[in-house]
Amino acid sequence: MKTRGQQGPGGRGGDNRAGRPRRPSRDPARNAAYDVVRAVDERDAYANLLLPRLLRERGIKGRDAALATELAYGTLRGLGTYDAIIEMCSDRAPDPDVRDALRIGAHQLLRMRVPPHAAVGTTVDLVRLRIGQGAAKFVNAVLRKIGSRTLEEWVPIVAPDPADDPVGHLAVAYGHPRWIVSAFRDALGTADEMTDLLDADNARPLVTLVARPGRSSVEELEEAGAVPGRYSPYAAYLREGDPGQIEAVAETRAAVQDEASQLVALALTRVPVDGDGDELWLDMCAGPGGKAGLLDAIATHGDLAGLDEEARRRAAGGTSSAGAEPGPAMHAGAEAGSAMHAGAEAGSAMHAAAEAGSAGDGAAAEAFPGGARLLAADVQRHRARLVWETTRNASVVTADGTEPAWRPGVFDRVMLDAPCTGLGALRRRPEARWRRDPAGIAELGKLQRRLLETALDAVRPGGVVAYVTCSPHLAETRVVVGDVLARRKDVEQLDSRDYLPGIEGLGDGPHAQFWPHRHGTDAMFLALLRKIA
Repeated sequence: MKTRGQQGPGGRGGDNRAGRPRRPSRDPARNAAYDVVRAVDERDAYANLLLPRLLRERGIKGRDAALATELAYGTLRGLGTYDAIIEMCSDRAPDPDVRDALRIGAHQLLRMRVPPHAAVGTTVDLVRLRIGQGAAKFVNAVLRKIGSRTLEEWVPIVAPDPADDPVGHLAVAYGHPRWIVSAFRDALGTADEMTDLLDADNARPLVTLVARPGRSSVEELEEAGAVPGRYSPYAAYLREGDPGQIEAVAETRAAVQDEASQLVALALTRVPVDGDGDELWLDMCAGPGGKAGLLDAIATHGDLAGLDEEARRRAAGGTSSAGAEPGPAMHAGAEAGSAMHAGAEAGSAMHAAAEAGSAGDGAAAEAFPGGARLLAADVQRHRARLVWETTRNASVVTADGTEPAWRPGVFDRVMLDAPCTGLGALRRRPEARWRRDPAGIAELGKLQRRLLETALDAVRPGGVVAYVTCSPHLAETRVVVGDVLARRKDVEQLDSRDYLPGIEGLGDGPHAQFWPHRHGTDAMFLALLRKIA
């Protein structure tokens, strides 16, 4: 966890040297962050949708935009920790609008490099301007108490003793609901990496782009300021700037897409199908279209990176792809990406990752040459519309995957990116951790099982289904797959790691589980299932 310099006893908070209240100053970055936090609190707004719109509408750019983003997202991630400290430092429960300002002030004091006097003073100014003088005095007093200790000093005071309640301690110390900490620990199978995982979950992720093959290239994205990705041959990381300003992104030839999301789609395309024909693919729950966009490009133009590597092997006199080593773009050691990943900094996490599952050697993988068609479906019309806008050659329909509009047994490959809790993408949706309810997992599990059953019905014998969730929760991943497999005799599970060459730490198989602290990606789960005759 990051710390800040401790505030000295002479910190003046919101008063000037003469002891008179300062005239409130308009601070666009902090006002925008406050408006986002209030909207999330008041009306369940989505921060990742609201903040970019506010920044555009108010003309907030550069450093101010970066500050507003860190204040809003960082505050929302740390609500549990900050609320515990605010309660300890307050003699009464603050009103919701005041509490949100205190949360923003606490984030600056405890996890940012903002000088203590500036963190207090700017928050007091904000409250004086937006709420009133009386509230400003209260905020000044509370923040000065908060600033009297570092975060490391506060945690033992407000969190349960780790010896008596290790899950409760981690929940408060790292700002996650208790049930999510428990779910992560169960999915990891060990407590040793929990601090690394929760820390990575609280880090601001890089923007990852995908260059859709045949339509863009990593080289084109590099010219726009990105650097090549670490694992996916189609990934690039954008250090700063608005991805929407990149020409290839604006024209949907490239897009923003997490690297694990790219890799699970790519893995589906690299599984050889048995029997004749590989011409018709299905994306059952395609909205908003990230995986569909990549599948559409590969179906049309082929897996160009994989094909290029196979051509290089043949030119060098090597064997076919069945015995080939993974290409350099797929290796975990790519220097351009290793420095960019928060998870790569934790040597212990990467050592544990190597022990947690060896990388596949790529021996079974084959690059798809192109020439297929994709049918993309989503039950919600507006999401289907987004899929239509981001694809080029796919047929897009509004359809319920549990009541298929297509005939059974006709698809060669099926992608099921099942609706889930989204616990694997909490770093991108900072308020989501506080909205999720474990009571809803049982109903989600029923839906996931029905969808997986219909996905397996849709694929032909010899074809392949990818079951994907952006959640590591066992009740949404291994349990769902295990329950469906136990009821069917016409399906075999493949080792997903064989189609993700060069990537360590995916687990013991046959499924693959990505992690933020190991791979710098969302916690995406993949199971590959083949329909047998």
